[in-house]
Parts: sequence; C-alpha cells; structure tokens
Amino acid sequence: MTPQISLEFFPPQNLEGSFRLWDTIHALAPLAPRFVSVTYGAGGTTRDLTRDAVRAINKSTGLNTAAHLTCVDATREETMAIAEGYAAAGISEIVALRGDPPKGSGAFEPHADGFANSIELIEALADTGKFTLRVGAYPDIHPEARGSKADIDWLKAKLDAGASEAITQFFFEAETFLRFRDECAKAGIDKPILPGILPIENWKGARNFAFRCGASVPAWLDDAFAKAERDGRHDLLATALCTELCSDLMDEGVDALHFYTLNRPELTRDVCHALGVTPQIQLENVA
Repeated sequence: MTPQISLEFFPPQNLEGSFRLWDTIHALAPLAPRFVSVTYGAGGTTRDLTRDAVRAINKSTGLNTAAHLTCVDATREETMAIAEGYAAAGISEIVALRGDPPKGSGAFEPHADGFANSIELIEALADTGKFTLRVGAYPDIHPEARGSKADIDWLKAKLDAGASEAITQFFFEAETFLRFRDECAKAGIDKPILPGILPIENWKGARNFAFRCGASVPAWLDDAFAKAERDGRHDLLATALCTELCSDLMDEGVDALHFYTLNRPELTRDVCHALGVTPQIQLENVA
C-alpha cells in the first residue's frame, strides 16, 4: 500500500525564505500531495504572509492549498473577511485553529469582538458552506487540557461543529498515535484523523518544540541522536526513524500521512520515496 500524503509549509518572512519555500514546493509537489497547507504564526503574526503564500501557491501550482486560520487577535468580522477573501480566490480548504497567543503574552485571551474558541470559528466557517475544514488533534495531551478525555471530547466537538478531518500534532512513536486513534473511535469519532509526521532536521530544535507543545520525548531518542551526531549520521538516522514510524503506522491501517516539512524538502522527499511515494506530476513556470 502506498500512502496518500499531504504537506505543511510556513510562509516566508524574507527573500531567502521565499526562495526556500519555492524550492521546497518544486521538490515535493511532484509527489502529488492530496493537499498542502500554510501555517499561521503565533498570535497571528504571519496573517498577511500566510494569505499571500496561500494565494501564490494555489495560483502558480494548481495544488489543493489549505490556509490556516486562527481566532487570535482579530474580530469575527476581520476573521471572516479573510475567509471570504480565500473563497473569492478559489481557495476552499481551511485548517481552523484557536491559535497560540503572541509569545510572552501568557494564556490565550479572546478578542473582545472575536471568536472565543476554535468551535465558534468552525461553526461560522461551516455555516458559509464554502469550505472543507480540518482541525488540530493531540495524541499527547494538549498543555492546556484537563486530561486525555477532555482533549478527545473537544476534538469530537470540533468535528461535530463542521470539520471533516483532523491533523495531529507530531509524535515520535507509532503507539502514541495508535492509542489515540483507538480512544477516539471509542468516543464515537468516525471522521479521518491524519497523523502529523515531523522528519527531524535538527534534533535539538525538534526536542525543544516537542516540550513546548506537550509532545512526549522518549529517552532513547536522546541517546540515538547523541551517538548519530558524534558519528556524522544525523540525517541518516532521522530518515530511517521517520521511515520506520510511517511504516509502522501503515502496517496498522493508516493510509494517509501529513508531513511537517519546515520548508526543508530533503528528508520528507527521501522518506516518501522509501514508502513508495514517487513523482507523479511536474511543475512548470513557477516563480
């Protein structure tokens, strides 16, 4: 079985970043992803950049492009105006998230005239009838959740509000996702849940990111990457571990994978090739 794939990019913030984004798209678009998504910075800091990147990718490549949209630091009117702008540009896919507060600002605080949470945002977007909606999910407990049951109940509420699919935070062991998938099924969730896959470009960075978002870090990974870095085998280990993780998921019936590319295509491409996902299309005249 060859899995379907989807890809996540982040919007460029300078000229160098723009070149890197388009190099990543050129490298990975031939793998014919089911969709690609573009992230939103914490506190809505890349709102305009995200909008520009989504429109450019959609127009220049023909890829099915999804925009991240959050509730942070915006009124309902402003948020829905962004969504309507996407619809007018022919973009019908949105990843609807509450969003993280600006760095250093503490806990999330809804805008006085904004959406209070992701469920309100999803309901408003669903009511337009213009979008396919995806939401976030957390195989490890979200840092703000009261526990795993509360996390799953909230996910079910988001899906019931109008979302058609969920994408998980990344994780390091297949069992983490498989346990979560089983718990979701027991809770009555029957919509697809895509496992979020993070090819590890830099172990220190991935480890720090995991701690910030509540993803558990197995001790054996620290040891494995410490040895690999001493021997100059970091990328080899990262490719092998990511391929094994994906293979283990596929052995348990997972047929779609969502890759967090970090706008660095090499490891994602190598893992996909190892899984049998080979080039299917060719992009032309992309600037």
